[in-house]
Amino acid sequence: MWSRLAYFASLVLIVGTSLFFYPRWQKQYTESAISWDVSGYYWYLPSIFIYHDVEHQGFKDSILHKYQPTGLDFQQAVKLPNGNYVMKYSSGMALMYLPFFTTAHLLAGTLGYPRDGFSTPYQLGIQLGGLLMSLIGLWYLRKLLLLYFDDKVVAIVLASLALGSNYLNYAAVDCGMSHTWLFTLYVFLLLNTRHYYTTFKTKYAIRIGLLVGLCTLTRPSDVVSCLIPLLWGLTGFTRIELEKYKDSLSKNLMGVVVAPICALAVFSIQLAYWKYVSGHWFVYSYSNQKFSFLHPHPMLYTFSYRTGWLRYCPMMLLAFAGIYRYFKTGAHRIAILAFFIINYYIVCSWDIWFYGGRAMIQSYPILAFPMAACIEGALKNPWTKWVYIACTALFLYVNAWIMWMYHHGTLYEPDKMNAAYYNRVITRFSAPDSLKLLLDNCDYFDGAAKNVKSLYVQNFDGDTGRYIANVAGEAHKFLFLHKDQSLSPNYSFPVNEHCGRWLRLSATFKSPAGATQPQTEFIVRLVDSKATGKDALLREGLVNIEYLIHPGDQKTVGFNIKLPDKHFDRADVFFRNRPDRDCDILIAELRVSCFDD
Repeated sequence: MWSRLAYFASLVLIVGTSLFFYPRWQKQYTESAISWDVSGYYWYLPSIFIYHDVEHQGFKDSILHKYQPTGLDFQQAVKLPNGNYVMKYSSGMALMYLPFFTTAHLLAGTLGYPRDGFSTPYQLGIQLGGLLMSLIGLWYLRKLLLLYFDDKVVAIVLASLALGSNYLNYAAVDCGMSHTWLFTLYVFLLLNTRHYYTTFKTKYAIRIGLLVGLCTLTRPSDVVSCLIPLLWGLTGFTRIELEKYKDSLSKNLMGVVVAPICALAVFSIQLAYWKYVSGHWFVYSYSNQKFSFLHPHPMLYTFSYRTGWLRYCPMMLLAFAGIYRYFKTGAHRIAILAFFIINYYIVCSWDIWFYGGRAMIQSYPILAFPMAACIEGALKNPWTKWVYIACTALFLYVNAWIMWMYHHGTLYEPDKMNAAYYNRVITRFSAPDSLKLLLDNCDYFDGAAKNVKSLYVQNFDGDTGRYIANVAGEAHKFLFLHKDQSLSPNYSFPVNEHCGRWLRLSATFKSPAGATQPQTEFIVRLVDSKATGKDALLREGLVNIEYLIHPGDQKTVGFNIKLPDKHFDRADVFFRNRPDRDCDILIAELRVSCFDD
């Protein structure tokens, strides 16, 4: 009863979030349902069924210019030495998208949309497909957990995952991504594995093989899914337990043989594709992206301020808290814990660790077991029960915060988050723009400045040449940075450790209306010019104004830098545009002062 209510409450939240909070199928370009990684998973389908061009991708430019799923950059495939293109991502998601793609393709013309694979019906098809897959997975997870845990515990697990973890985002908004689809495959794998070890019927072995093959076809690293059926029947490592496990498998050799054959049959789809486009049975399509198994990144992946899994999805701390209890008393604990440890190691070994906690979502059906064990234990004691309720309430709030910030808010900056900024904005829905300065310069001062002294003023009136621009209606000249002149002159002035404790810098920035988003850095360097050999850099402060200025804006931006205790005698101030961005910016009234706190 309780778990059924929890499921339907989750269903309402997920569907409402998908259709009303952030309906990706109505968005355009890189915010559409078929964009970024999803477009790479999906690209097989229009290539095969619409354009009949798997190798040469002659249609790619027209799609990129019209829909811009990855901007104008063709990131969906990699060009091979033989001139053909190979898809970056394997084909498992395309196989699962196929029914929704087919439906959209049949309806597109009738509804008056282009039958090009990327118009609105296709976007909606992928969105609804992901939504349906997510809800199916959650429903069958409920059925699975009820085989092992009390109804109330299962209800709390479902609500915790659906309302309080990043499952919500990938089930409702980014549901074209592979993670909740794999979540559902893992639920089915767990159910069929249990049924196989209960009955040893060959039909369950066939399903296990097909599911492991499809998991691997979707993400090759998910070949680790095979650990679940391999270890499910293992209850310990004593001689008697190992003999019992061996005997049960030897008496059911048909399943042992059939399952890997089915898995290989599914994965052979990818092998055949690679052979067709490249002439080789295996192609590594991720270029310089790789695993570093000897140097994994568990702390960065899990706790970094940038995108750390548990920092931004603290609800899953409940699964960690339940591991010890589950290891002592849980059913199938060897399979569950071995899978978690090895899968977690693989995820943490990916060099691009900052892709975030989404890679753990498909393992949530497995982590649901120790999570349920944690909840079960917490509910038995009044004290732990209230601690659990307080923690869960906080985790729910954090998840709501990150969902809002990721899609509608302005405070979450995943590429540049750091401790100073995170600690000031976490759980807040509004904050002063000046806090964005912490993303680049962590010397934040918000107290009352004492003994303020002006050190340097630069109005650019004495400068001439290509750097300087006069703007109609303005009394002063502007320093002008643009695509042909991205670096300003160096503005130097004497300063030392006796000036005070802090340096404050400000300048006025003007971004022309209609210009691209500015990517201009405002930089100060404190140097010791009397150091042996050459100038010694003591400290550098840097602010990227992209967080504060938008095209058409004119704003004064200031920041502070704490002066070092070591000797220095000069400050250098300059401005530069990022070389990979074509943007115009006008700068006026550079002012520098020092003060004490």
